[in-house]
Amino acid sequence: MTQNPTEAISLLRNESLATIIQMEVERLILAGEFNPNDKLGEAAIAERLKVSRGPVREAFRALSQEGLVRIEKNRGVSVRQVSVEEADEIYELRAGLDEMIGRLAAQRITKDQVKQLHGLINAMEEAARKRDVDTYYPLNFKFHDTLASFTGNQTLLATYRRVVKELHLYRRQALARSQDSFQISIREHAEIVAALGNHDQKRAARLLFEHATESQHRLRDVVLNDTAKRNDTL
Repeated sequence: MTQNPTEAISLLRNESLATIIQMEVERLILAGEFNPNDKLGEAAIAERLKVSRGPVREAFRALSQEGLVRIEKNRGVSVRQVSVEEADEIYELRAGLDEMIGRLAAQRITKDQVKQLHGLINAMEEAARKRDVDTYYPLNFKFHDTLASFTGNQTLLATYRRVVKELHLYRRQALARSQDSFQISIREHAEIVAALGNHDQKRAARLLFEHATESQHRLRDVVLNDTAKRNDTL
């Protein structure tokens, strides 16, 4: 059956609007404005963004597929809380992707791209000196996203972005409780860039794999220790 042109245009408009809403809600989640388990009401988001509820509903479905929100019957939509067990599984996947990114990026990276990564590390060092998690974390996120883009593999980049977003809330909260890891993180990033600049595929791949697994272990310890302390006070 042929679709009415007016209906087709309306559908396209709603899909485009839903994508814009999805991007904005995602930005708010990644910026820390919405925390794990926070409720996201259709009406509240629609009012905030001055849109109808239909596209908001579609945006929520897309965010659920990305692993950033949970949609539960009779309970609505909430920002996803990533458990330690879930994070461990996601980190295992991320470590493998990071290893591949290191190998491909070391093979293809340019001098200008190496300079770009050095610039991000400099900005991260400044944020670390101020113990500014709200500035440091987005820079760290940008470093790895930029590095993944330097592989030139769009399928890898899209997969990596989804995995990193799923880890976002777990990592951000843990980093805020373990700011001593700033300097360790910066040193590891600097070693990675040095290997990339030398086009050392084997070393870059190994360093990125280790960076992911060591980050997993550090943050896991922080979360478990924090949980144990809370239980001791009950």
